[in-house]
Amino acid sequence: MSTEDTTPTPHIAALEAEVTLSREQLAATVDALVDRVHPARQAERAKARGRRLWFDATDPAALPEDRDHARKVLVVAGVVVALVVAGVVRKVVRD
Repeated sequence: MSTEDTTPTPHIAALEAEVTLSREQLAATVDALVDRVHPARQAERAKARGRRLWFDATDPAALPEDRDHARKVLVVAGVVVALVVAGVVRKVVRD
């Protein structure tokens, strides 16, 4: 029979507490990353950015630099959409 003392030493107890804390922090980080990359969350953020761009581009109360930036972004997005649509139409007409 062994007469070993099974009570942890203060050093081991501190290490176990540190490991537990690290696990909790890692779990919180993973949860935050999962939420961040979730497709529904990304779609919500994209819609919010789009609404903000539209607001900045159309509202006279928006700051002039925000208005200019939003208008440039919307123009570029419109050109890209027009090019994609033209490419699709061209492909459909050829086939």
